[in-house]
Amino acid sequence: MEYRELGKTGMKLSAISLGASSLGGVFHSLKEETGIQAVYTAIEEGINFVDVSPYYGHYKAETVLGKALKNIERNTYYLSTKVGRYGKDGVNTWDYSGRKAKESVYESMERLNVDYIDLINVHDIEFADLEQICKETLPALVELRSEGVVKHVGITNLNLRHFKYVIDHVVPGTVESILSFCHYTLNDDSLSDYLDYFESRDIGVINASPFSMGLLTQRGTPDWHPAPEALKRLARKAVAYCNSKGLSIEQAAVAFSVSNPRISTTLFSSTNPDNVLKTIAHAKEPVDKELIIEIQKIFEPGFRDTWVNS
Repeated sequence: MEYRELGKTGMKLSAISLGASSLGGVFHSLKEETGIQAVYTAIEEGINFVDVSPYYGHYKAETVLGKALKNIERNTYYLSTKVGRYGKDGVNTWDYSGRKAKESVYESMERLNVDYIDLINVHDIEFADLEQICKETLPALVELRSEGVVKHVGITNLNLRHFKYVIDHVVPGTVESILSFCHYTLNDDSLSDYLDYFESRDIGVINASPFSMGLLTQRGTPDWHPAPEALKRLARKAVAYCNSKGLSIEQAAVAFSVSNPRISTTLFSSTNPDNVLKTIAHAKEPVDKELIIEIQKIFEPGFRDTWVNS
């Protein structure tokens, strides 16, 4: 397993890491025991970074992950969770107040069975008042960092330009990492436009969803996927092309997303131990540059097309 430092945090993360959203039944139902075994498998195979959120499954993902973490030595992994997005009884809620941010951290630690968080993120800042993020949410998390409750502070977002706004409007060193999803994939590499900026601020980069939330898979997109239909058609063509070459789109997707050494880690999510093993194997495979070029040609009419988060 390759490990890369996350900015100036001192944390060296596995190049492929585990996102725990699936433990909340976000994408499909799960057997809890199998999901817990998937976490064990990831750690045993060298993954040392796990990312979750109270929003995933409306606290279910943190609860299930906490059951797994009880049986794993705390010094063998780095743990990331988030504040800002929540939910109850199937209804999504948002609260980016400083008071709620602090409360949320302690509640997450209880569900996760840990006494500190390695990386706390403000979740999906595109839903928030960015002024509140700068003046209230992040300062609250910085206070927790000074107390040792959390070790490092970051932000997550779909819209890349928001990262720059927030980072430019807070005290340097406030934001130590960013988590971007669906923007360093076979169909969209727009995250690369911001890497120089992040490096100039000593900010580490986490990439999430190498499969673009199911777009780049044999199974195809779930019904709720927000991508435009034209992009979904291109994805189906890319899947067929990979099949014609005796490869899976998943292999190409993972190999591409982990190939950039300027990105510390790429998060994927699965509750299937076998799929965890497959994804780790894909991450260790060399990139077939000619294959990537051909796939990106297929996506050219919709390359970097994005969608509104929901």
